[in-house]
Amino acid sequence: MPEIGIGVVGGGYMGKAHAVALSAVGAVFNTVLRPRLEMIAASSTMTAERYRADYGFLRATGDWRDLVADPKVEAVVIASPQDTHRVIAEAAFARGKPVFCEKPLGASLADAEAMTRAAEASGVAHMVGFNYVRTPATQFARKLIAEGAIGKVTWFRGEHTEDFLADPALPATWRTRGMANGVLGDLAPHMLNCALALMGPVASLSAMVETVHATRNGAAGPEAVTNDDHTQLMCRFATGAMGHLYFSRIATGRKMGYAYEVHGTAGAIRFDQEDQNALWLYRAEGPEAERGFRKILTGPVHPDYLAFCQGPGHGTGYQDQIIIEARDFLAAIAAGVPQWPSFHDGLAVWRIADAAARSAMDGRWISLDTEH
Repeated sequence: MPEIGIGVVGGGYMGKAHAVALSAVGAVFNTVLRPRLEMIAASSTMTAERYRADYGFLRATGDWRDLVADPKVEAVVIASPQDTHRVIAEAAFARGKPVFCEKPLGASLADAEAMTRAAEASGVAHMVGFNYVRTPATQFARKLIAEGAIGKVTWFRGEHTEDFLADPALPATWRTRGMANGVLGDLAPHMLNCALALMGPVASLSAMVETVHATRNGAAGPEAVTNDDHTQLMCRFATGAMGHLYFSRIATGRKMGYAYEVHGTAGAIRFDQEDQNALWLYRAEGPEAERGFRKILTGPVHPDYLAFCQGPGHGTGYQDQIIIEARDFLAAIAAGVPQWPSFHDGLAVWRIADAAARSAMDGRWISLDTEH
């Protein structure tokens, strides 16, 4: 089977996840293309060399430019901070190399627009890392909704809530500096992508953005927090359905609150990532006394489950989502076409996030239909 040399920029949390996924994807999915961990880049040569040894890459570099320029690196995975995404992606596309970029697509709407233009001009495969939408349960929910299993959808509620900054005594970090690292730039993109996948385009929205803990202790004393702790928005989807979305990093008790509820004229669906192997389905049929939400445990009959496990209810996990992404990226490269979620989908998410920020600032509804 043909090999393809992969270069990963960034070896931290997501860099490791992608390295592990690329090592496993050929065996899990029997992919046509088999990734070769060719090179990893980090902020210093010493750090990159440590990642190389830990993850199994052939070579390492302290300069991402060397990675992108290397002829043995045939595709690039960007797992570095948001403010580096644009320059790396543009350099890779200029050399005709497919790019997988972690969410969000750059650090701003302007970045996302420029990156999408570069992707289009290159004519090569491109993809954005919205991994949570790839759980077997959410893939199945998307299929049920598209097939009309719950009738005409009338309402959507989505959240991405965590509590890693709920304690006001926690110190200032990179997460408390700059809007790209706030809730709207960090957590919100995942659920915005989910809403678009399940419901389709957003037509209009009204948002509120708030910094609850305005200062945190930094190395030199109290430091102003320059981004948002939580955000909520009401929206109207292009289908006419109403929606409400909430994102928070101060939701005490929530660890991975990527959750949604979808109501239709013939049923409803509920999902919570903290119980990611279960989907709750309500069908408006049968005697009223016997109706209720039914818990569906994912198994081999659900999308992308069987490749990991033959036992129903045994479950898949976080790393498996990244392996599914790797499978899709390799398939996109082999076919020479973008893969959902493409850079276009990443741009659509940024347009909603940017509109939400402007709505909160101006105190008004914003129509996305008339802006693009």
